[in-house]
Amino acid sequence: MTVTAVALIGIGLALFNLHAASVGIDVTAVDIGTIPATIFRPADPTRPPVVVIAHGFAGSQQLMQSFALAFARNGYIAVTFDFAGHGRNPSPLTGSITDANGATQTLLAELVRVGTYARSLGDGRLAVLGHSMASDIVVRYAEATPDVAATIAVSMFSPVVTAASPRNLLVIVGDWESMLKAEALRAVGLAIVPNKASPDVTYGDVAIGTGRRAAFSPHVEHASVLFSQDSMREALMWLDAVFGTPRAVPVLDQRGPWIMLLIAAVVILARPLSALLPRLASPSLGAGLGWRRLWVVLLVPMVATPLMLRVLPTHILPVLVGDYLAAHFAVYGVITAACLVATRRSCARRPLRAVSTVRFAGATIAVMAFGFVGLVWPINQFVTSFVPGPERLVLVAAMLVGTLIYFLSDEWATRGEGAGSGGYLASKIAFLASLALAVSFDFERLFFLIIIVPVITLFFVIYGFFSAWINRHTGHPLVAGIANAIAFAWAIGVTFPLLAG
Repeated sequence: MTVTAVALIGIGLALFNLHAASVGIDVTAVDIGTIPATIFRPADPTRPPVVVIAHGFAGSQQLMQSFALAFARNGYIAVTFDFAGHGRNPSPLTGSITDANGATQTLLAELVRVGTYARSLGDGRLAVLGHSMASDIVVRYAEATPDVAATIAVSMFSPVVTAASPRNLLVIVGDWESMLKAEALRAVGLAIVPNKASPDVTYGDVAIGTGRRAAFSPHVEHASVLFSQDSMREALMWLDAVFGTPRAVPVLDQRGPWIMLLIAAVVILARPLSALLPRLASPSLGAGLGWRRLWVVLLVPMVATPLMLRVLPTHILPVLVGDYLAAHFAVYGVITAACLVATRRSCARRPLRAVSTVRFAGATIAVMAFGFVGLVWPINQFVTSFVPGPERLVLVAAMLVGTLIYFLSDEWATRGEGAGSGGYLASKIAFLASLALAVSFDFERLFFLIIIVPVITLFFVIYGFFSAWINRHTGHPLVAGIANAIAFAWAIGVTFPLLAG
């Protein structure tokens, strides 16, 4: 069986099972004012309790689908939605993200609107679940709305939890989130001072609203905790205990592995398809730097970029954290290009060969089309909001300026005849190290970069494979450079929160 056949079978199998996950569940998209929301109803026509599910920073309602489908499959009504500045919500996020009287109040007001709407869908009983940033929002909402029967805080950080509030608090944390594990035990332990809390132990009495529990989902981190069956099992068991629902074995959503299979199969399919690209240059173009000169091109921008951005303005776009990331790409790319010019002057120059513009454009468009069909569509459908609304298209274009400078410089620096082995991988490690330095310089503002580094790393891996295969068959590093730049500009522009003003 060929690689192409294996990849296509994997894609077909994954899509079949991902669509099967919602069979028998009534899924309805609604607008609550300007807030896009989705209602997940079980097949049973009765009016059960409702669970409102809130996504975290740079997330969207699609990211919370696994919880929603699991709850609906087990007889609850689930409601997901997009916060202001996130997903398909056209309203920008207002207020300071670091001020409890700023953006927190905007998010809380939206949750109040969704909660009021959701309560009318069921029997009047309500629970809330929030991830990361939204864990604090659902805690505050439950404290202000005492009849909220249960609060489930995933990857929680909230300074307002007390020994008695909110009612029936379950904290779920990924086992790889060491700092948040300690925070979960601290918050749960407030109810049993001076004793210390332990994971997987229920304290208090859910029947009277004093239940407290911390649970650690094994082998997952900040994002994958949302797809963990252990997370869903804990959440369902907590809801069943609070609402007095007898259940032998909960039915869990299993979309996580199928999403991984789908993306892996798409990446595998790219390898044989890349052989269809035209040969644009032989031998391959690029700087062709051996390690004797390449290390300068890698290390100088790694250190210089975060230092320069300490003094250069980075609040240039109304996208929280994304504005800095775009600036980091741009400055890193400019410094890399400058280093390339310097190394070119210090060594024998290689004449550039003419390349057919039509063939180059055709190859680039083909690669971009594969990315949109193979990755943008499934991510938007099954992972998170990944198709921009009209208000974000200009932002994607602005982001592209920075990502183009970086990826064109980086691809040229690490490709070509005589290029140092492992240089491409080393360049991506250097970029991630540069982001780490930036965070250390401005932890309060760039804290959220820590959370999304695993996602950036995953994108580097996927598009690193694409780049290697494209360069092998075309011999031109700028084909992958343009495609990768568009992919990253797209990802930053559509996921990071859109701010007012």
